[in-house]
Amino acid sequence: MSLEVRDVSVRFGGVAALAGVSFDVEPGGITSLIGPNGAGKTTAFNVITGFQPPTSGRVCWAGTPITGRRPCRIAALGLVRTFQKTSVFSTLTVGENVLTGLHLRGRTGLLAALLGRRRVSEEERTLREEARAVLATVGLDARRDDLAGDLSFGEQRLVELAVALAARPKLLLLDEPASGMALSEKAAVATLVRRICDGGVTVLLVEHDMRLVMGISDRVLVLNHGRLIADGAPAAVQRDPEVIRAYLGAVHAAA
Repeated sequence: MSLEVRDVSVRFGGVAALAGVSFDVEPGGITSLIGPNGAGKTTAFNVITGFQPPTSGRVCWAGTPITGRRPCRIAALGLVRTFQKTSVFSTLTVGENVLTGLHLRGRTGLLAALLGRRRVSEEERTLREEARAVLATVGLDARRDDLAGDLSFGEQRLVELAVALAARPKLLLLDEPASGMALSEKAAVATLVRRICDGGVTVLLVEHDMRLVMGISDRVLVLNHGRLIADGAPAAVQRDPEVIRAYLGAVHAAA
């Protein structure tokens, strides 16, 4: 299934956060969306996932228009995202947090749950087993009974990723998953994201760490001032003069 973004513009008053942006994300692989602060990356994520209506343009998933649908409906189609800021439920356990990502998969009705029918316990057991499997994938199964609020920042980011994976995404949109992490944690996240992709999940990534982006991406899209200025393989994007001027030049100068 492919994602199509066509001529999407978003204006906030007189400011154009996105200006006629178009791109596709084909099945398989890791596509990264990069650019300086304020380039429009998170706005693009918000439009794709239904959190921000575009001023103009459209978004299609598997050939079906999804512009204007509610975020929960888009997530149910398989487009699942994480956010820049940590959003775990700090007073729930790690396992309970992951169960929230499984809620769309539950089939037992409210009445059955209230009456305590056997099917409820069977379904709950199945979902808890799935939650443990997801936690094992991100390396947190041993912390499943700990309160999420007691985890380190990096571990909380992994809980968020586990919640997203629990929803069985077809397209996983990661908004700065390595933000605030130490170098060793970033390396572990890069390895995990590649493993997730190799397991059959298409990834669209926003991330400021250029070493991480260039190390794991199959394709890189570059935004600047709300416009798409480059689209290609990491090596080609790194050599693009306009990209160097807009974004990578500052990184190279500091290196």
